[in-house]
Formats: sequence, structure tokens, C-alpha cells
Amino acid sequence: MIQRIQTFYLVIVALLAAIVPFFVNLWVEKEAGEIFAKNDVLISVAFYGVAILAVIAIFLFKKRQNQFVLNRLNMILNLFLLGFFVYRSLNLSGETAVSEKGIGMLIPVFSIVFLVLANRAIKKDEDLVKSVDRLR
Repeated sequence: MIQRIQTFYLVIVALLAAIVPFFVNLWVEKEAGEIFAKNDVLISVAFYGVAILAVIAIFLFKKRQNQFVLNRLNMILNLFLLGFFVYRSLNLSGETAVSEKGIGMLIPVFSIVFLVLANRAIKKDEDLVKSVDRLR
């Protein structure tokens, strides 16, 4: 069902991962300038992977357990992406004249938050269905 709240959360995750990293800089380097997701193939693939997993999870609304597991896999992919960004930000120089950390590094954090909210809503739906099945 498309009108459920977890669908809304998953659409937000898909939009965050598919569109925002290509318009918001991830970091700024003195030599290379602003670094976007499109500048690095692996980062682009990871963001598109997050978006594709979110879209697939939207269409698994009849199989709530599979949707729940797919969201967990999406969270793991976001954690790997976040770990790369933390590693990268620790290797950037702290001087503002040389390099600067961008707001785009927080996209995996927002994605994880919305995925957790979606999983809570999926769990709530699953509990509701199980309680109705008990009454039959």
C-alpha cells in the first residue's frame, strides 16, 4: 500500500540518496575544489545503491518481513558510506583555507534515521496483522 507512513519514509531516503548528494558538496579540497558524489564513482554507486534498495523496499509492501530485512541491509550500506565519510573527514586537513567538510557527509545519517522510522512502522503493521490473525 502506497499510502502507508513507511512508504513516505522510504521515498525520503530514495530522494536523499539519489538527488541530494549530486547537488550538495561532500567536502572541499584546495586542489580539486568542491567534491560531489558524481566526482567519485564508488560514492555514486553507493548512493544509487541506497536509493535502489529504498525503491525496491517500497514495492515489497505485501511482504513486510522482506521489506524489514531490505531496510536493514540498506542501513548497513549507509553505515559503510558513513564510515568512509568519517575516515575521509579525519584525513582532511582542519584548516579552512585548505579543505572544508561539507553538509553532504550527513546524508547517510539522515537516511539511517528515516530507515529506522520506516522499520518501526513496518514492525507496527506486522504486529497489527498478527493481532488481527489471533482474533480469527
